[in-house]
Parts: sequence; C-alpha cells; structure tokens
Amino acid sequence: MTTETAGATDEAQIGALIDDWASALRAKDINRLMASYAPDVLTFDVVNPLQRKGLDAARKRAQEWISSWQGPIECEIRELTITTGDAVAFSHNLNHFSGRQMDGGDINMWIRATLCYRKIDNKWMVTHEHVSAPFDPESGQASLDLKP
Repeated sequence: MTTETAGATDEAQIGALIDDWASALRAKDINRLMASYAPDVLTFDVVNPLQRKGLDAARKRAQEWISSWQGPIECEIRELTITTGDAVAFSHNLNHFSGRQMDGGDINMWIRATLCYRKIDNKWMVTHEHVSAPFDPESGQASLDLKP
C-alpha cells in the first residue's frame, strides 16, 4: 500500500469514527459513544473542571450530558478536516447541537472541536478531545448563538 493510499485509508477510518460518534450521540448510546476513546484520554470541555483525565472521567461527563437531554439530541458536523500521520492524527470541526433539555430549555448551539488520535493496536483511538465555545470579552458570556 502506498503512503498516499494508507493516508486516505486512515482518514476514512477516522471519518467513520466521527460519523459513528455522532450516530451514537443521537441514539444516546454511551458505550458506542465512548468506544473510540483511549483509556488515558485527556478531555478539555466547555464546562468545569479545567480538564478530565482518563476514560472513566470522560464517560461520566458524557453520561451526565446525555442524561440532561429530553428526547433526541440533534447533531450536525461541519467543516471537518482530518490530518493523519503514521501513528498520530488530528481532526477539527464545528458541531451543532439542538434539542430540549430535561429542564425544558431548548439548546441550539455551535461549538468547536479538535480531537487527537493515536494508533493503538492498529486502531485509531481518541487520546485528546478539546471542545470550546468562543466568548464575548465584554460580557464574559459564551457566544453560543454564533453560526458558521
């Protein structure tokens, strides 16, 4: 296999991981959602704390977030870019989430996501996830109403 072909295959594999993640989120399937995260994953989320270390912490946060939604979670991924190397890769994209929360409030927001991957036992695994929202420096509030 040529390097160019291997790179395209790696990009396709990571693209499939991202598609499956979005599908698992829509289905609220926590096990599928976390299936591609490495045991030592480090996550930077839009909410406190500053960081979470390890799969158990990432799973707990994901479960809390999923359980805060009433009904389906709509998820759209835009502007996905994937870059691969032999053993490491990264992706970045914009995510749109919408739906109703358990408290009755509606969510309709865009966030930014950057994920880093490492090939472990010949399988791409998420080793770092960083999601963020820009903020208005005058108000100190997150700018959740921005759209691409």
